[in-house]
Amino acid sequence: MQQPHELSAQELLVAYRAKTLSPVEATRAVLAHIERWEPSLKATYALDPEGALAAARESEARWLKGEPLSAGGYTLDGVPATIKENIATRGVPVPLGTAATDLTPASADAPPAARMREAGAVVLGKTTMPDYGMLSSGLSSFHELTRNPWDLGKNPGGSSAGAGAAAAAGYGPLHIGTDIGGSVRLPAAWCGIATLKPSLGRIPIDPPFMGRCAGPMTRTVTDTALMMGVLSQPDARDHMSLPYQDIDWLNLDMDLRGVRIGLLLDAGCGLPVDPEILDAVQAAARLFEAAGAIVEPMKPWMTPAMLDGVDRFWRTRSAIDLAALSEERRGKILPFIRAWAESGGGQSGEAVFRSYYETVNVRARTVAACAPYDYVLSPVAPVVAYNAEWPSPTNEVATTMHHIGFTLPYNMSEQPAASVNCGYTKAGLPIGLQIAGARFDDLGVLRVARAWERMRPAQRAWPQPPKSA
Repeated sequence: MQQPHELSAQELLVAYRAKTLSPVEATRAVLAHIERWEPSLKATYALDPEGALAAARESEARWLKGEPLSAGGYTLDGVPATIKENIATRGVPVPLGTAATDLTPASADAPPAARMREAGAVVLGKTTMPDYGMLSSGLSSFHELTRNPWDLGKNPGGSSAGAGAAAAAGYGPLHIGTDIGGSVRLPAAWCGIATLKPSLGRIPIDPPFMGRCAGPMTRTVTDTALMMGVLSQPDARDHMSLPYQDIDWLNLDMDLRGVRIGLLLDAGCGLPVDPEILDAVQAAARLFEAAGAIVEPMKPWMTPAMLDGVDRFWRTRSAIDLAALSEERRGKILPFIRAWAESGGGQSGEAVFRSYYETVNVRARTVAACAPYDYVLSPVAPVVAYNAEWPSPTNEVATTMHHIGFTLPYNMSEQPAASVNCGYTKAGLPIGLQIAGARFDDLGVLRVARAWERMRPAQRAWPQPPKSA
């Protein structure tokens, strides 16, 4: 029999309606599970057991009256959830993963946090991230090192490091991350969970920025879809948000016959793809073909110059942000991130424009390459989870972005892209399958992800806390 911390959000909601389980019982079970895991995992920030139990008691009272809260018709009432620490929650400081931040409590919930509370979710606390979210790593100058629950010697990915680790470890079913170059998909791939980086503006966020999205991180595609129903509700604070659409997010059935799918196995830039990842993605493509989809190989459209241009643009942006800090505060930043950011300073206006132009070039090339297809399958990353203590897969400042060639394009093009577990290496590490679609076709991407979830080989049991923890 499954324990409460093992249940999906959908299963918890069914149990609440049937009164076979209460939000208080579920929240207590999840908090106890976190207590067993957290000494080893270090995935949380500002964990708030008392506040979570108070919210669970309020939820329990609503369920007893048959009046659960909802947002846009979707309820998460009583379901335990976490929120990435760079998404403001009222009364909690937002350190952005770095010891250089002034720890001033946030005055209000940011849009994703506000939507979760409106739908009745029990917010357990926040999850960790690296300095300024600019690493695919659980390494931070502020938080303790976050590790991967599948192998504590490995990295969970990032920058939504704590969210990915928490979802895989069973810290409740619902987690929110953010993604500007792969930051929900990379930890999803390396932690074996499901996520969606939505079309830019589909989920209102504050502050918005080019390519920056919030996204659900869960164990199942259905729970990701359920969260999209809540998180996509409108919020005027995001000046880049899309016009609200009333989408039936839980209508996930799809016939794959005749669906045109591109298969991309070479990003065209960055690190070579691990052979075990290639085998897993090709095996997935064969199953899509067996289901009636038309799968065709794609040629890469990214180039090293395009990836390096976006990297330089981000370095320049970060260098400007760091220059506004006092030397004392700059000295608290993770040395790897400081070296990466400061290398982008002092450039001429022409050089900065050329770097910016590559972001536009990535967008144009990505849209054109994807146009002949309904969806594109690819690896999420060229490598699997790497050393926990490393800031990036290469452990080198010069090549710190060389693993995001598959994920970055869809941030720049504003297209939705999901990650769903695709298999495991011989060492037992998860491998992510990326599914991308046309701009605004977020529901279609989730439908393809759900179709894959139904036809993929049986999954391994989720990792459990070390007995010594």
